[in-house]
Amino acid sequence: MAEILKGKPVADHLDDISLSKSEALKEKGIIPLLAVLRVGARDDDISYERGASKKCRKTGVEVRSVVLPEDVEQEEFYRTLDELNNDPLVHGILMFRPLPKYLDNEKARLSINPDKDVDGCGNRSLTGVFINKKMGFAPCTAEAAMQILDYYGIELSGKRVVVIGRSLVVGKPLAMLLLNRNATVTICHSKSVNIPEITKEADIIICCTGQMESVNAEYVREGQTVIDVGITYNEKKQKLCGDVLFEEVEPIVERITPVPGGVGSVTTSVLVSHVIEAAERQ
Repeated sequence: MAEILKGKPVADHLDDISLSKSEALKEKGIIPLLAVLRVGARDDDISYERGASKKCRKTGVEVRSVVLPEDVEQEEFYRTLDELNNDPLVHGILMFRPLPKYLDNEKARLSINPDKDVDGCGNRSLTGVFINKKMGFAPCTAEAAMQILDYYGIELSGKRVVVIGRSLVVGKPLAMLLLNRNATVTICHSKSVNIPEITKEADIIICCTGQMESVNAEYVREGQTVIDVGITYNEKKQKLCGDVLFEEVEPIVERITPVPGGVGSVTTSVLVSHVIEAAERQ
């Protein structure tokens, strides 16, 4: 049986640090504030917003929810975003994506004030990850995976890590974060050949394809650590599942994150820590 790398103790540890820092800021008259910009009412956006707001309250961060109609005019959307960018009381901006196509997702991503880009979606934040400099913030999910590895004392330097997935949100920045920690990193993707042969050579496998239960027993061997970033509702099983077929992989490997209760449960704690760090910087 594998060791289950639960996210809750990692999140609790980060939250304790965040609360201490937010209290120190408040003594200086600074109240960390996260602005949540949402267009429309997608169920997944509302669920994440609810969780993030609860986490903020727990750690002494205020939340300003800005909700625009799904058919909002471009001019109004960008005017609202500019107001948040220029508001000195706002330290971080979380903008839910994807936006309606007519709003231009790429333009919106690049329009967030880099100093307030706590979700790590802008080019300056991503550049900071790639050149290993404190510029903006790493994408929250990618950093959450790193936090789990660190909390459980999993060595990265010199280790072979395979990242399955190459998105700009998780796969690519996560590979760079690992490389910055002296891991030997291989990225696999939809065009890669014989992925199971590659993953079996790894010490650590990180799955972030968004393809539910696509990584099974054929991909793993004994002694490995598996980090499952994916989360999808499985209609057949009537529950949330990850990219890893847990019941096949867990009996084989040494360590594995659960879904739910793994990487996803750490992501909002990382977001909050970024808001507080943004307040400290500003």
